[in-house]
Amino acid sequence: MPPPASARRTSAAPPADAPEAYELHEIPPIIDDTQIRDGGLEIPAAEHEGLLPSPRRFSIDSVQSAQSYELYTPDEDKAVLRKLDRRLVAFMALLYCLSFLDRSNIGNARIAGLADELKLSSRQYEWLLWAFYITYIAFEWMTLMYRIVPPHIYISLCILSWGIIASAQALVTSFSFLLFLRALLGISEAAFGPGVPFYLSFFFRRNELAFRTGLFISASPLSASFAGALAWLITKVGEKGPLSPWRLLFLIEGFPSVVVAVWAWDFVPDGPGVARWLSPRQREVAVMRLRSEKENDKDDEMAEKQDRGSGHGRGINHRQVLQALKDPKCYLTAFMFFSCNVAFSSMPVFLPTILHDMGHTSLTAQALTAPPYLFSFLTVLLTAYLSDRLRTRSTFVILHSLLATTGYATIALCGYFLPPAQLVWLRYLALYPAAAGFFSAITIIITWTLNNQESDTGKGTGVAIMNVIGQMGPLVGTSVFPQEDGPAYVKGMAVCAGFMALVGVLAAVLRWVLIRENRRRREGGGGEYEGVPLDEGGSLRVRKVFEYMI
Repeated sequence: MPPPASARRTSAAPPADAPEAYELHEIPPIIDDTQIRDGGLEIPAAEHEGLLPSPRRFSIDSVQSAQSYELYTPDEDKAVLRKLDRRLVAFMALLYCLSFLDRSNIGNARIAGLADELKLSSRQYEWLLWAFYITYIAFEWMTLMYRIVPPHIYISLCILSWGIIASAQALVTSFSFLLFLRALLGISEAAFGPGVPFYLSFFFRRNELAFRTGLFISASPLSASFAGALAWLITKVGEKGPLSPWRLLFLIEGFPSVVVAVWAWDFVPDGPGVARWLSPRQREVAVMRLRSEKENDKDDEMAEKQDRGSGHGRGINHRQVLQALKDPKCYLTAFMFFSCNVAFSSMPVFLPTILHDMGHTSLTAQALTAPPYLFSFLTVLLTAYLSDRLRTRSTFVILHSLLATTGYATIALCGYFLPPAQLVWLRYLALYPAAAGFFSAITIIITWTLNNQESDTGKGTGVAIMNVIGQMGPLVGTSVFPQEDGPAYVKGMAVCAGFMALVGVLAAVLRWVLIRENRRRREGGGGEYEGVPLDEGGSLRVRKVFEYMI
C-alpha cells in the first residue's frame, strides 16, 4: 500500500529532471478545443487543471513569501519590444548622436579656422582634447546615479548642460576660455553617455542587449558621418557670413541639445513600469518579461515591491559594489575598452586633419569623413544583431579587432614605405575596416560587461570600472597624432594598430576564463535547483545557476 501524500512531501526541492518537478516558464498559446481562454491567453486545460489557481497567475500558497508569475503571449512580448526599440532606444540614440557631435566637432572646427584665429599650437590643441577626457574620466562614477536619481530628471539636466556649454564655445576669444569649456563639457557628457547601456539594461534581457546597445553606439559613427557633411555645409555658408565658420559650427551643432532637453523631461521613462507611451497592459508585460532575469537579485525584488518597475530610487548595494571591484573579469573588459578608445577617440578629432594633409582641400576633407562612418554605422548594427542571435560576444570582438588592426597597419605601412602622394586612395579605403572595427568592438565590449554581472548594482559598478579605465585610452589616442607627423602619421596609425591587436588577445583570454568558470559552475552549482515541486514543502524562490555569456 503506498504511503499517504503527507509522508511523501519533502522540504528539499528536487532537481529539475525529477518527475515531480517542473520549470517555471512562459506558456505559449496552443490552439485546440480543450483550451481555457482568459484575456487572450490560451492554456491547455489538461496542463492547467490542478496546477494553476488561475490561467494568468502561478503561485504556491504554502511557502512564506509566495510570488506570482504573470503570463503573457509571445505577441504581447514582441509588441512591447518593438515599442521600446522605436521609442526608448531610438531616443537614446538621438541623444548620443547630439552628445558625440558636440564633443567631436572640434576636429572640424580646427580646419575651419579655429586654430588660425586663436593661434593654437599643436600642443594647445592636444590640451583641448585632454581637458575633455580628464574630466570625463574623473566623473565616470556618475554612472551609478541612474540608480539614485529618476532618469527623466537626470538625463534632461545632462542634455541641457552640455547643450549650453557646447553652444558657448562659439563665443570664445582665447585658448584658456575654450579649455575651461571643454573641461565642463567632459563633466556633463560623462554623466550621461557611459551610463546609458546600464540604463537600457533596466528594460531589456541579456540576449537582447547587444543589439540595443549597438543601436545606441551606432549613433556615434552616424553622427560623425553627418558631422562631416554638416561641417562642409556650415563651412561653405560661413565663408560669406558675419560669423567665422568655426563659430557658426559650434553654435548650430550645440543649440539643438537645449531644445531636446525639454522634450526629454516628459519622454524619458524612469523604468518599464512607468513608461507613458506604453499602454497599462504593455507596462505590465514590460515588467514581467524581465522577472526571470531579476529573480536572483534581492535588491531588484524589493525595489519592484516598492516602485512597481519605476527603475529609480533603488539605491546602491555596497556589498555588490565591492564584489564587482574585486572581479578580475571587469578589468579585462576595461582594458579592452581602453585599447579600443585609443583608436575611437583619435579618429573623429584627427580624421579631417589627416585627410586634409593627404592633399585634399578643407571642404573635400570635411565631406570625405562621412562615408567611413556611415559604413561603420551599418557594420555595428549587423554585428550587434548577429551577436545577440548567436549569443556570443568574444567571437565578434576578436573578429573586429583583426579588421581594425589590418586597416591601421595598412595606413601605417603605406605612410612608412611610400611618398605621401602615392596610394592615397588605398589609405582612405583602409579607414573603413579600421573605423568599423573599433566601433563594433566597443559595442560588444560594453554589452559583454553588462551581461556578466548578476545584479543591477554589479552592472553599474562594472560599467563604471570599464569607463574609468577605458576612458584613459583617449589620453593616449589624442597624443599620437602630432601635426609634425603629418601627412602620413605613421606613429599614430601604428599605435592604433597595436592597441586593436591587443583587444583581440584580451578577448581570447576572457573567453577562456569564462568557459572555465561556466564549466565549474555547471559541475558544482552550489546545490541550486532549476525547478520547484508540485506539492507543499518546496521553495518558490528558485535560483538558476548564473552562466557567463561567452
